[in-house]
Amino acid sequence: MNSINAKPPIIWLNVWVFAITFAIAAIGVPVYAYVHGIDSSLWWAMIGTACFAGISITAGYHRLWSHKAYKAHPIVRFLFAIGGAVALQNSVLHWSSDHRVHHTHVDDNDKDPYSAKRGFWYSHIGWMLREYQASRYSDYNNVKDLQEDPIVMWQHKHYLSLTLLTNFGWPLLFGWMVGDVLGGLLVVGVLRLVLNHHTTFFINSLAHIWGSQPYTDKNTARDNGVLAFLTFGEGYHNYHHIFSADYRNGIRWYQFDPTKWLIRGLSYAKLTSDLKRTSGYQIERAKLTMQLTRASKKAKSAPQVLIDSAHEHYQQMATCLREYYQTRKKLLDAKAKQLKEQVHFDGLQDRIDELKQNLDEQQRHWRSLLSEIKRYA
Repeated sequence: MNSINAKPPIIWLNVWVFAITFAIAAIGVPVYAYVHGIDSSLWWAMIGTACFAGISITAGYHRLWSHKAYKAHPIVRFLFAIGGAVALQNSVLHWSSDHRVHHTHVDDNDKDPYSAKRGFWYSHIGWMLREYQASRYSDYNNVKDLQEDPIVMWQHKHYLSLTLLTNFGWPLLFGWMVGDVLGGLLVVGVLRLVLNHHTTFFINSLAHIWGSQPYTDKNTARDNGVLAFLTFGEGYHNYHHIFSADYRNGIRWYQFDPTKWLIRGLSYAKLTSDLKRTSGYQIERAKLTMQLTRASKKAKSAPQVLIDSAHEHYQQMATCLREYYQTRKKLLDAKAKQLKEQVHFDGLQDRIDELKQNLDEQQRHWRSLLSEIKRYA
């Protein structure tokens, strides 16, 4: 890849596509709406198409193919391949190759295809306007597993035809059906495409500069609920960058992650399987480590005895967390076996209750310690 100061050749096709579609969406659509009016059916079609394309990127391109976070039935993979063509963000093979490099070399300005440390513009769209990675694409070495998927390779081979058919054919067809061909092209085609593009691009840019870092500060990724709402749950990016194999991004019940809900829902119909989840212990241990790291950085003037106490309590908490989650797993396994054989797990439940009470007490003491340390910040 070229050095950071080099100026590779401009990819004029990309420049014109992004510039023209944005101009039409920002100027052409409002003018057309004012002069001609736009039927509500076109707006609903735009929303439906945008959701189909967006979820195909998040559930398909991202969590299924890039990270192998679950397995999917061929019907689901086919639909995601079509939706990915609607999104117009390159083929599954190409997109996944880029994304795996991003995770391997996140924030490395010379290796990360859309490194956030090169600025908002670069990570959002600039990386696609010049041939920064042209020399890297030969045989897609980092996605050899995807080359064994016939649906992935079919889409890759016919990508241009599929994008033309879905981004022009479908909007024109729908426009013809409702008696407004040009309106269909403008709203369902161009405006929808621009919205899909930039909401997805926000994950490469905004999700690396705006939000919180509850799990790690080893990279620039952030958790952001607003971006999650705009990107079908992809906004919990700090979590994703430390636990990328998890099929979930929003792990709490109240976090907006429709991609997770779709994947889980499809599993009940046997259309998805082998859904990978990060253990509760790993998640809580990461949060605990981050809390200690942040407190230590902010309170360099705190008494050493207080810092030592925090580190000692951190080790106690980590041990308690591990035992709690290990025991809880044993209980869940025992309950699963109960359907086949008589298993007694009253003792396990009592132990879990005891560990939970102990953990709650330690967490209260931990919060008190952190508050005391912060006084010296």
